[in-house]
Amino acid sequence: MELEKDLKKALEELRKNKERKFDETVDLIINLQKFDIKKNQINNVITVPNKIKDKKVCGFLEVKSSLIDTITLSEFGKYNDKKEVKKLVKKYDFFIAQASLMPKVATTFGRVLGPAGKMPSPQLGILANPNEKEIKNLLEKINTSIKVRTKEPSIKIAIGKRSMNDEKIIENITSFYNSLLKLLPRGKDNIKNIEIKFTMTKPIKIKVR
Repeated sequence: MELEKDLKKALEELRKNKERKFDETVDLIINLQKFDIKKNQINNVITVPNKIKDKKVCGFLEVKSSLIDTITLSEFGKYNDKKEVKKLVKKYDFFIAQASLMPKVATTFGRVLGPAGKMPSPQLGILANPNEKEIKNLLEKINTSIKVRTKEPSIKIAIGKRSMNDEKIIENITSFYNSLLKLLPRGKDNIKNIEIKFTMTKPIKIKVR
């Protein structure tokens, strides 16, 4: 409960900053301590209760889908050029794939999607039977999911939008925070502090008691 109170106060402070012409992102930064990045790598997907934003999703599928941009097998050839794959990585937040195409996805796109952390994963993104209903369900999941990879002793993620009400932002933060605690080897002891900010503001630091 203390954390929720502190987050409420911090959001009230952040909202005193002038509104921009665009809907700013709410960024959450969790600074870690006593955490060995090499030994304790985290590479997980955490789901939060409220949609953060509509993510741009691209699918590697045998048949075009009306719900998302699709790259079919016959179009893989034009992505033999690494530059073209890099453009894709910039354009989309998330990639999904039909299970039967995964070996070819790995050989054609893996060398760029892998390092970018955008390779379709069994956790969230590989479909055995990609009909429109399955794709729609997966999109709903993707829009409330956050990929967490520890590359440094700090986790930075988008957790909401300024236009969301405080309750929903706080729900997302506390839900993410509690899920993260379970992944950290020493739980709360691994957390130094939390910071939240809007895109154009300075961060506000929150101590974890």
